[in-house]
Amino acid sequence: MNLAVRIRNLEKHYVLKSETVRALRGVSFDVPAGDYVAIMGPSGSGKSTLLNLLGCLDKPTSGSYFLGDDDVAQMNDDQLSEIRASRLGFVFQSYNLIQQLTVVENIEVPLYYMDRINAKSRQRSIALAKMVGLGERLDHRPTQLSGGQQQRVAIARSLVNDPYFILADEATGNLDSVTTAEILALFQKLNDEGRTIIMVTHEDEVAEHAKRVIRLRDGLIQSDVINTHRKVFPPEVLAKAANPSEPIPALTAG
Repeated sequence: MNLAVRIRNLEKHYVLKSETVRALRGVSFDVPAGDYVAIMGPSGSGKSTLLNLLGCLDKPTSGSYFLGDDDVAQMNDDQLSEIRASRLGFVFQSYNLIQQLTVVENIEVPLYYMDRINAKSRQRSIALAKMVGLGERLDHRPTQLSGGQQQRVAIARSLVNDPYFILADEATGNLDSVTTAEILALFQKLNDEGRTIIMVTHEDEVAEHAKRVIRLRDGLIQSDVINTHRKVFPPEVLAKAANPSEPIPALTAG
């Protein structure tokens, strides 16, 4: 089985004054390539801590976290920065777009940090913008876009570096119900095409669209189950979610 993520006995401790808080207490799970996982849990469950570790924004106290053959838990800050730029795709609740940049330029941002901006990367970014339905807004800036359109930019940006997986943090939290459905349909389409998605959410209605749900409580995995009653969008809805007609140019060096 080809694994996008392999985590073993992951622990994270924080020292607050004289007290040690064990935010994660030995978490283990695998995410096969092509999976679609929702991670849930109440406040204090360790969900945010796990999100930061998955996103290489923090380092665990102990345990291992493998991306491919590399244990990123053992990497230093510079190495983690490189991993974030080259192997992970992020989609945040607040979009995190740069207001001064256009749609295409925002999509290119991860490649800028990899020093891989070139004519081919521009073609790739334009194709990704078209894929998420923004082909008519390539030169628009975030203030000229709706919330749903901004999140589509963020999704295209998360794909530009061809990541091991997309890490979505409450990706529909700022959206109305209709736009939420549009974004979830886009995630389903990407997953149907083989993209691995790990989504952190507190909304049961969002988690119902994942293939699998991991629930945390008190720093431990409370349950890890296949979503046997998964909600899926019909083909006619998926056909509107993204434009698959134009191939996405491969990411090339230089």
